[in-house]
Amino acid sequence: MTAPRLVLVGPMGVGKSTVGALVAERLGCAYRDTDDDIVAAEGRTIADIFVDEGESAFRAIEKRAVREALAGHDGVLALGGGSILDEDTRALLAGHQVVYLSMDVEEAVQRTGLNAARPLLAVNPRRQWRELMEARRHLYTEVARAVVATDGRTPQEVAQEVLDALELKEA
Repeated sequence: MTAPRLVLVGPMGVGKSTVGALVAERLGCAYRDTDDDIVAAEGRTIADIFVDEGESAFRAIEKRAVREALAGHDGVLALGGGSILDEDTRALLAGHQVVYLSMDVEEAVQRTGLNAARPLLAVNPRRQWRELMEARRHLYTEVARAVVATDGRTPQEVAQEVLDALELKEA
């Protein structure tokens, strides 16, 4: 059975894609992002799925994408920010090398601008981001073997700490 070497979780805009690609390069393996898988499979953006079908339909699509990626990818895998909301997904993550990339709201504002392209942040983005994190932080922590803060750090610094936290050796 194939399993990812490493799974990254964390809020939108934390840098999972950037850090994941750097870590994969250093490990000499492939990088995969379940958000990219969803966009490719559905032929539309995540924001469009939210608008057209609603969050519950998106979460069902996301759950399937995560399950397939966990079973079929042996490199570095990044999950969408809300994927850990699903209890079955959290159970599937047990036994995997999971790292939670964290950041505070001020860093989120700088990185994402908390813009409307992110459907869950369309109205009062700062407050909504804080509320999302209050609801999700314990779930990220629950599934993670390590937590790596990204605030004020370069992607290269974060990638190195991810490798160090899991004692993974570069290729």
